Amino acid sequence: MIGNLRDDPFEAGFEADDEFTTPPAPSGWSSPAADAGLGFDAGALGPADETAFAGPAYDPFGEHAGAERQGPFDDQYSYEPLGAAATPPAPNPVGDLQADLEGALNSAGVPRIAIHIFCEKPETAAVAEAAVRDRRLSRAAVTSHTGGLIEAVSLYQNQPTPSLVIVESGERGAALLSALDRLAEVCDPGTKVLVIGETNDISLYRELMRQGVSEYLVPPLQPLQLINTIAGLYADPSAPFTGRSVAVVGAKGGVGSSTLAHNLAHALSERMQANTVLVDLDLPFGTAGLDFNQDPLQGVANALSQPDRLDPVLLERMMVRCSEKLSLFAAPATLDDDYDISPDAFEEVVGKICGTAPFVVFDLPHLWSSWMRRTLLAADDVVLVATPELASLRNAKNLVDLIRQGRPNDGPPKLVLNQVGVQGRPEIPVKDFGEALGLTPALCLPFDAKLFGQAANNGQMLEQVNAKSRVVDGINHLAQLIGRREPIEPKAKASILSALFKRS
Repeated sequence: MIGNLRDDPFEAGFEADDEFTTPPAPSGWSSPAADAGLGFDAGALGPADETAFAGPAYDPFGEHAGAERQGPFDDQYSYEPLGAAATPPAPNPVGDLQADLEGALNSAGVPRIAIHIFCEKPETAAVAEAAVRDRRLSRAAVTSHTGGLIEAVSLYQNQPTPSLVIVESGERGAALLSALDRLAEVCDPGTKVLVIGETNDISLYRELMRQGVSEYLVPPLQPLQLINTIAGLYADPSAPFTGRSVAVVGAKGGVGSSTLAHNLAHALSERMQANTVLVDLDLPFGTAGLDFNQDPLQGVANALSQPDRLDPVLLERMMVRCSEKLSLFAAPATLDDDYDISPDAFEEVVGKICGTAPFVVFDLPHLWSSWMRRTLLAADDVVLVATPELASLRNAKNLVDLIRQGRPNDGPPKLVLNQVGVQGRPEIPVKDFGEALGLTPALCLPFDAKLFGQAANNGQMLEQVNAKSRVVDGINHLAQLIGRREPIEPKAKASILSALFKRS
């Protein structure tokens, strides 16, 4: 990927008959065409813009969010459906590109390789440092050096080269090519080289590819851009597919995170028409089986007890099919076992489950452990559910701080305020709650005891009880934010009369 080239390749100096093939590379390092199979990406990515991830600003009670009210459906302070009330943000090409790049990445990340980075500029060193802290590079052993390309040539005179060498150089044209020739002489066979240079020139890019350079980037860089490039160099076409993981966690017990997780998974499968797996990780007290009116003999506990034996066939047997596109990994919901399962087993099982569907929703329990931390920080999207009260605000603040620290290059968690407008209960105004966390709530749901109670007692989803509910509208909007696609409207069923007319 060459940074900073425009979307139209012909404006960047391409001709209609240009060939995008790479000749055989020297034996000093491996060829990008043979090993990576990368195509040319002309998109440039600017500085990160968190607003791309925050979702639309939304207050269910408008300007009266902090006012005293009789209930969420009071005529004076009516609750509006999210889709109607939310004002979409102004187009932001930089933010959109950032969101697209984040969406292209997943928890598979970069394999266990050694990476050496040689930087000349402080700005590049800062980007490299931010990339190293990213969860997708957690398995790689990364070492940073100063001095750029010249330092790399000097260092490898006396020691072997790692799997990937990233070098920055301010040299141009023939001087840069000459320095890379000297680096090739000291590189071990199979080493990949990524160059960060100053010149945005397609002719230079082609010459670097011909010489066997794996990729060429031009500043300004972003951490996610660098991570995406590294991951692309080691992308294995034969590797198992990895879906997008969504972790739903509650700020405290009783905030409705499980109910939201179950209905979000249902919305992704029905409204987004995407194959989805719901995983209930609350082993002793999970309610996913009840909410979907299912009582499977096997579930996630069986998978956690034998992670080494899991394969696609066994995973399919352990899941129960709730609908055409929704599968369930139910919790046993019994106290017959202590469920003393290692964090490594959780990580292995979670990784294998993510290979079964494009979207995997994890219903996380309200507890704290090493496996819980790993699962939360490794998810591609985090949905944080809270209620507008002080204890929920304190716990949400702790979780948001942890997530921001552990996921510096990801968007912030999507905050869902649930049970808003309980009659007679003092509440923290939505605006104040969001400002305390530094987040704009992605969704605010009113308190509707009848709807939620009827769905729970009948073993149904909210949409099955009342598809026209404003709560359902909000959850469908959240599914659209997670899925990054427009909902697919269900086909209207033909009436009996219309069928008779067609026959005549």
